[in-house]
Amino acid sequence: MKYYIIAGEASGDLHGSNLIKALKNKDIDGEFRVWGGDLMEAAGGQLVKHYKDLAFMGFYEVAKNIRTILANIRFCKQDIHKYQPDALILIDYPGFNLRIADWAKKQNIKVLYYISPQIWAWNSRRVHKIKRIVDKMFVILPFEKDFYKKYDVEVDFVGHPLLDVVNTKVKTNDFLIKNQLGQKPIIALLPGSRKQEITRMLEGMLSIMPNFEKKYQFVIAGAPSMPLNFYKNLIGNKAIRIVQNQTYDLLQHSKAALVTSGTATLETALFEVPQVVCYKGSTISYWIAKRLINVKYISLVNLILDQLSVTELIQGEFNKNNLQSELGKLLHPSLVQPILDDYKRLKHKLGFAGASQKTADLIVEFLS
Repeated sequence: MKYYIIAGEASGDLHGSNLIKALKNKDIDGEFRVWGGDLMEAAGGQLVKHYKDLAFMGFYEVAKNIRTILANIRFCKQDIHKYQPDALILIDYPGFNLRIADWAKKQNIKVLYYISPQIWAWNSRRVHKIKRIVDKMFVILPFEKDFYKKYDVEVDFVGHPLLDVVNTKVKTNDFLIKNQLGQKPIIALLPGSRKQEITRMLEGMLSIMPNFEKKYQFVIAGAPSMPLNFYKNLIGNKAIRIVQNQTYDLLQHSKAALVTSGTATLETALFEVPQVVCYKGSTISYWIAKRLINVKYISLVNLILDQLSVTELIQGEFNKNNLQSELGKLLHPSLVQPILDDYKRLKHKLGFAGASQKTADLIVEFLS
């Protein structure tokens, strides 16, 4: 069968690549044309567009780049029409993917959605559109099945694909040697994957370095789509290491982490690293989002646990004094133990491993 898969960011590229591998186990003659990244291409997908050319974050940034986005949508429709896939598989990235899904449904193309848009956080009315245009939805968060059930939408909970990634990761000292990291305990900085958010977040994260660098070393997790020079220009002459395509290795060796809100908060928790969740958007984007978002927390850790387990520093609260205070707490064993206990409960709530293969099995079964 022929599959057309669209992912618009780094996490989608990771999950898309694992889904391609799993689909190949079920459909050895499967063909894959993809919007994603290096991982999906390495897994066997014919790469059409790289996510680094698609990632626009926030309301203001989207509005500023609307011509590019609309051009990408037009091109995507033309490319799908030419390819004539047996199924269109969409991975999160709702602003783009729901538009493509609406069009594809009218072309009688099977529309499958893997990793639901976070419509439970804002604009839940989208569920009615999803019910109309999506043939099968595969969700990865335990509370999403109940959310969709309220609207009489049957979805499949497949477990979280990050469990597979984390469970297969083996900790070795090769990472420390390769990156010339000394004996000081590591504080990981995960400033995000998009240019706008990295620029905005990294300055604040680096502001507290002087208060901790005698005892700890700070290491930046570089996004795979960003060149090394981009980070070097941001850090100037500060003595700080940057590692790229090694975020999981970094987390395995970290004492604590400052993490930009997103999938990375969950990744950090699964590696059992105490964290402070950070977020700061443009003033316009934050003002709009604050009036639209209807959830109590912004981090997936707190959302899944349904409690404030890890500290969230949002917008004005994301400042040097708060960062310094909250990071200091994470470096005291007695204060951090409750977070580690919560992480164990989090893993239990996420369910079982094998999300990619279960999703692939359900996809092939549905299409057959």
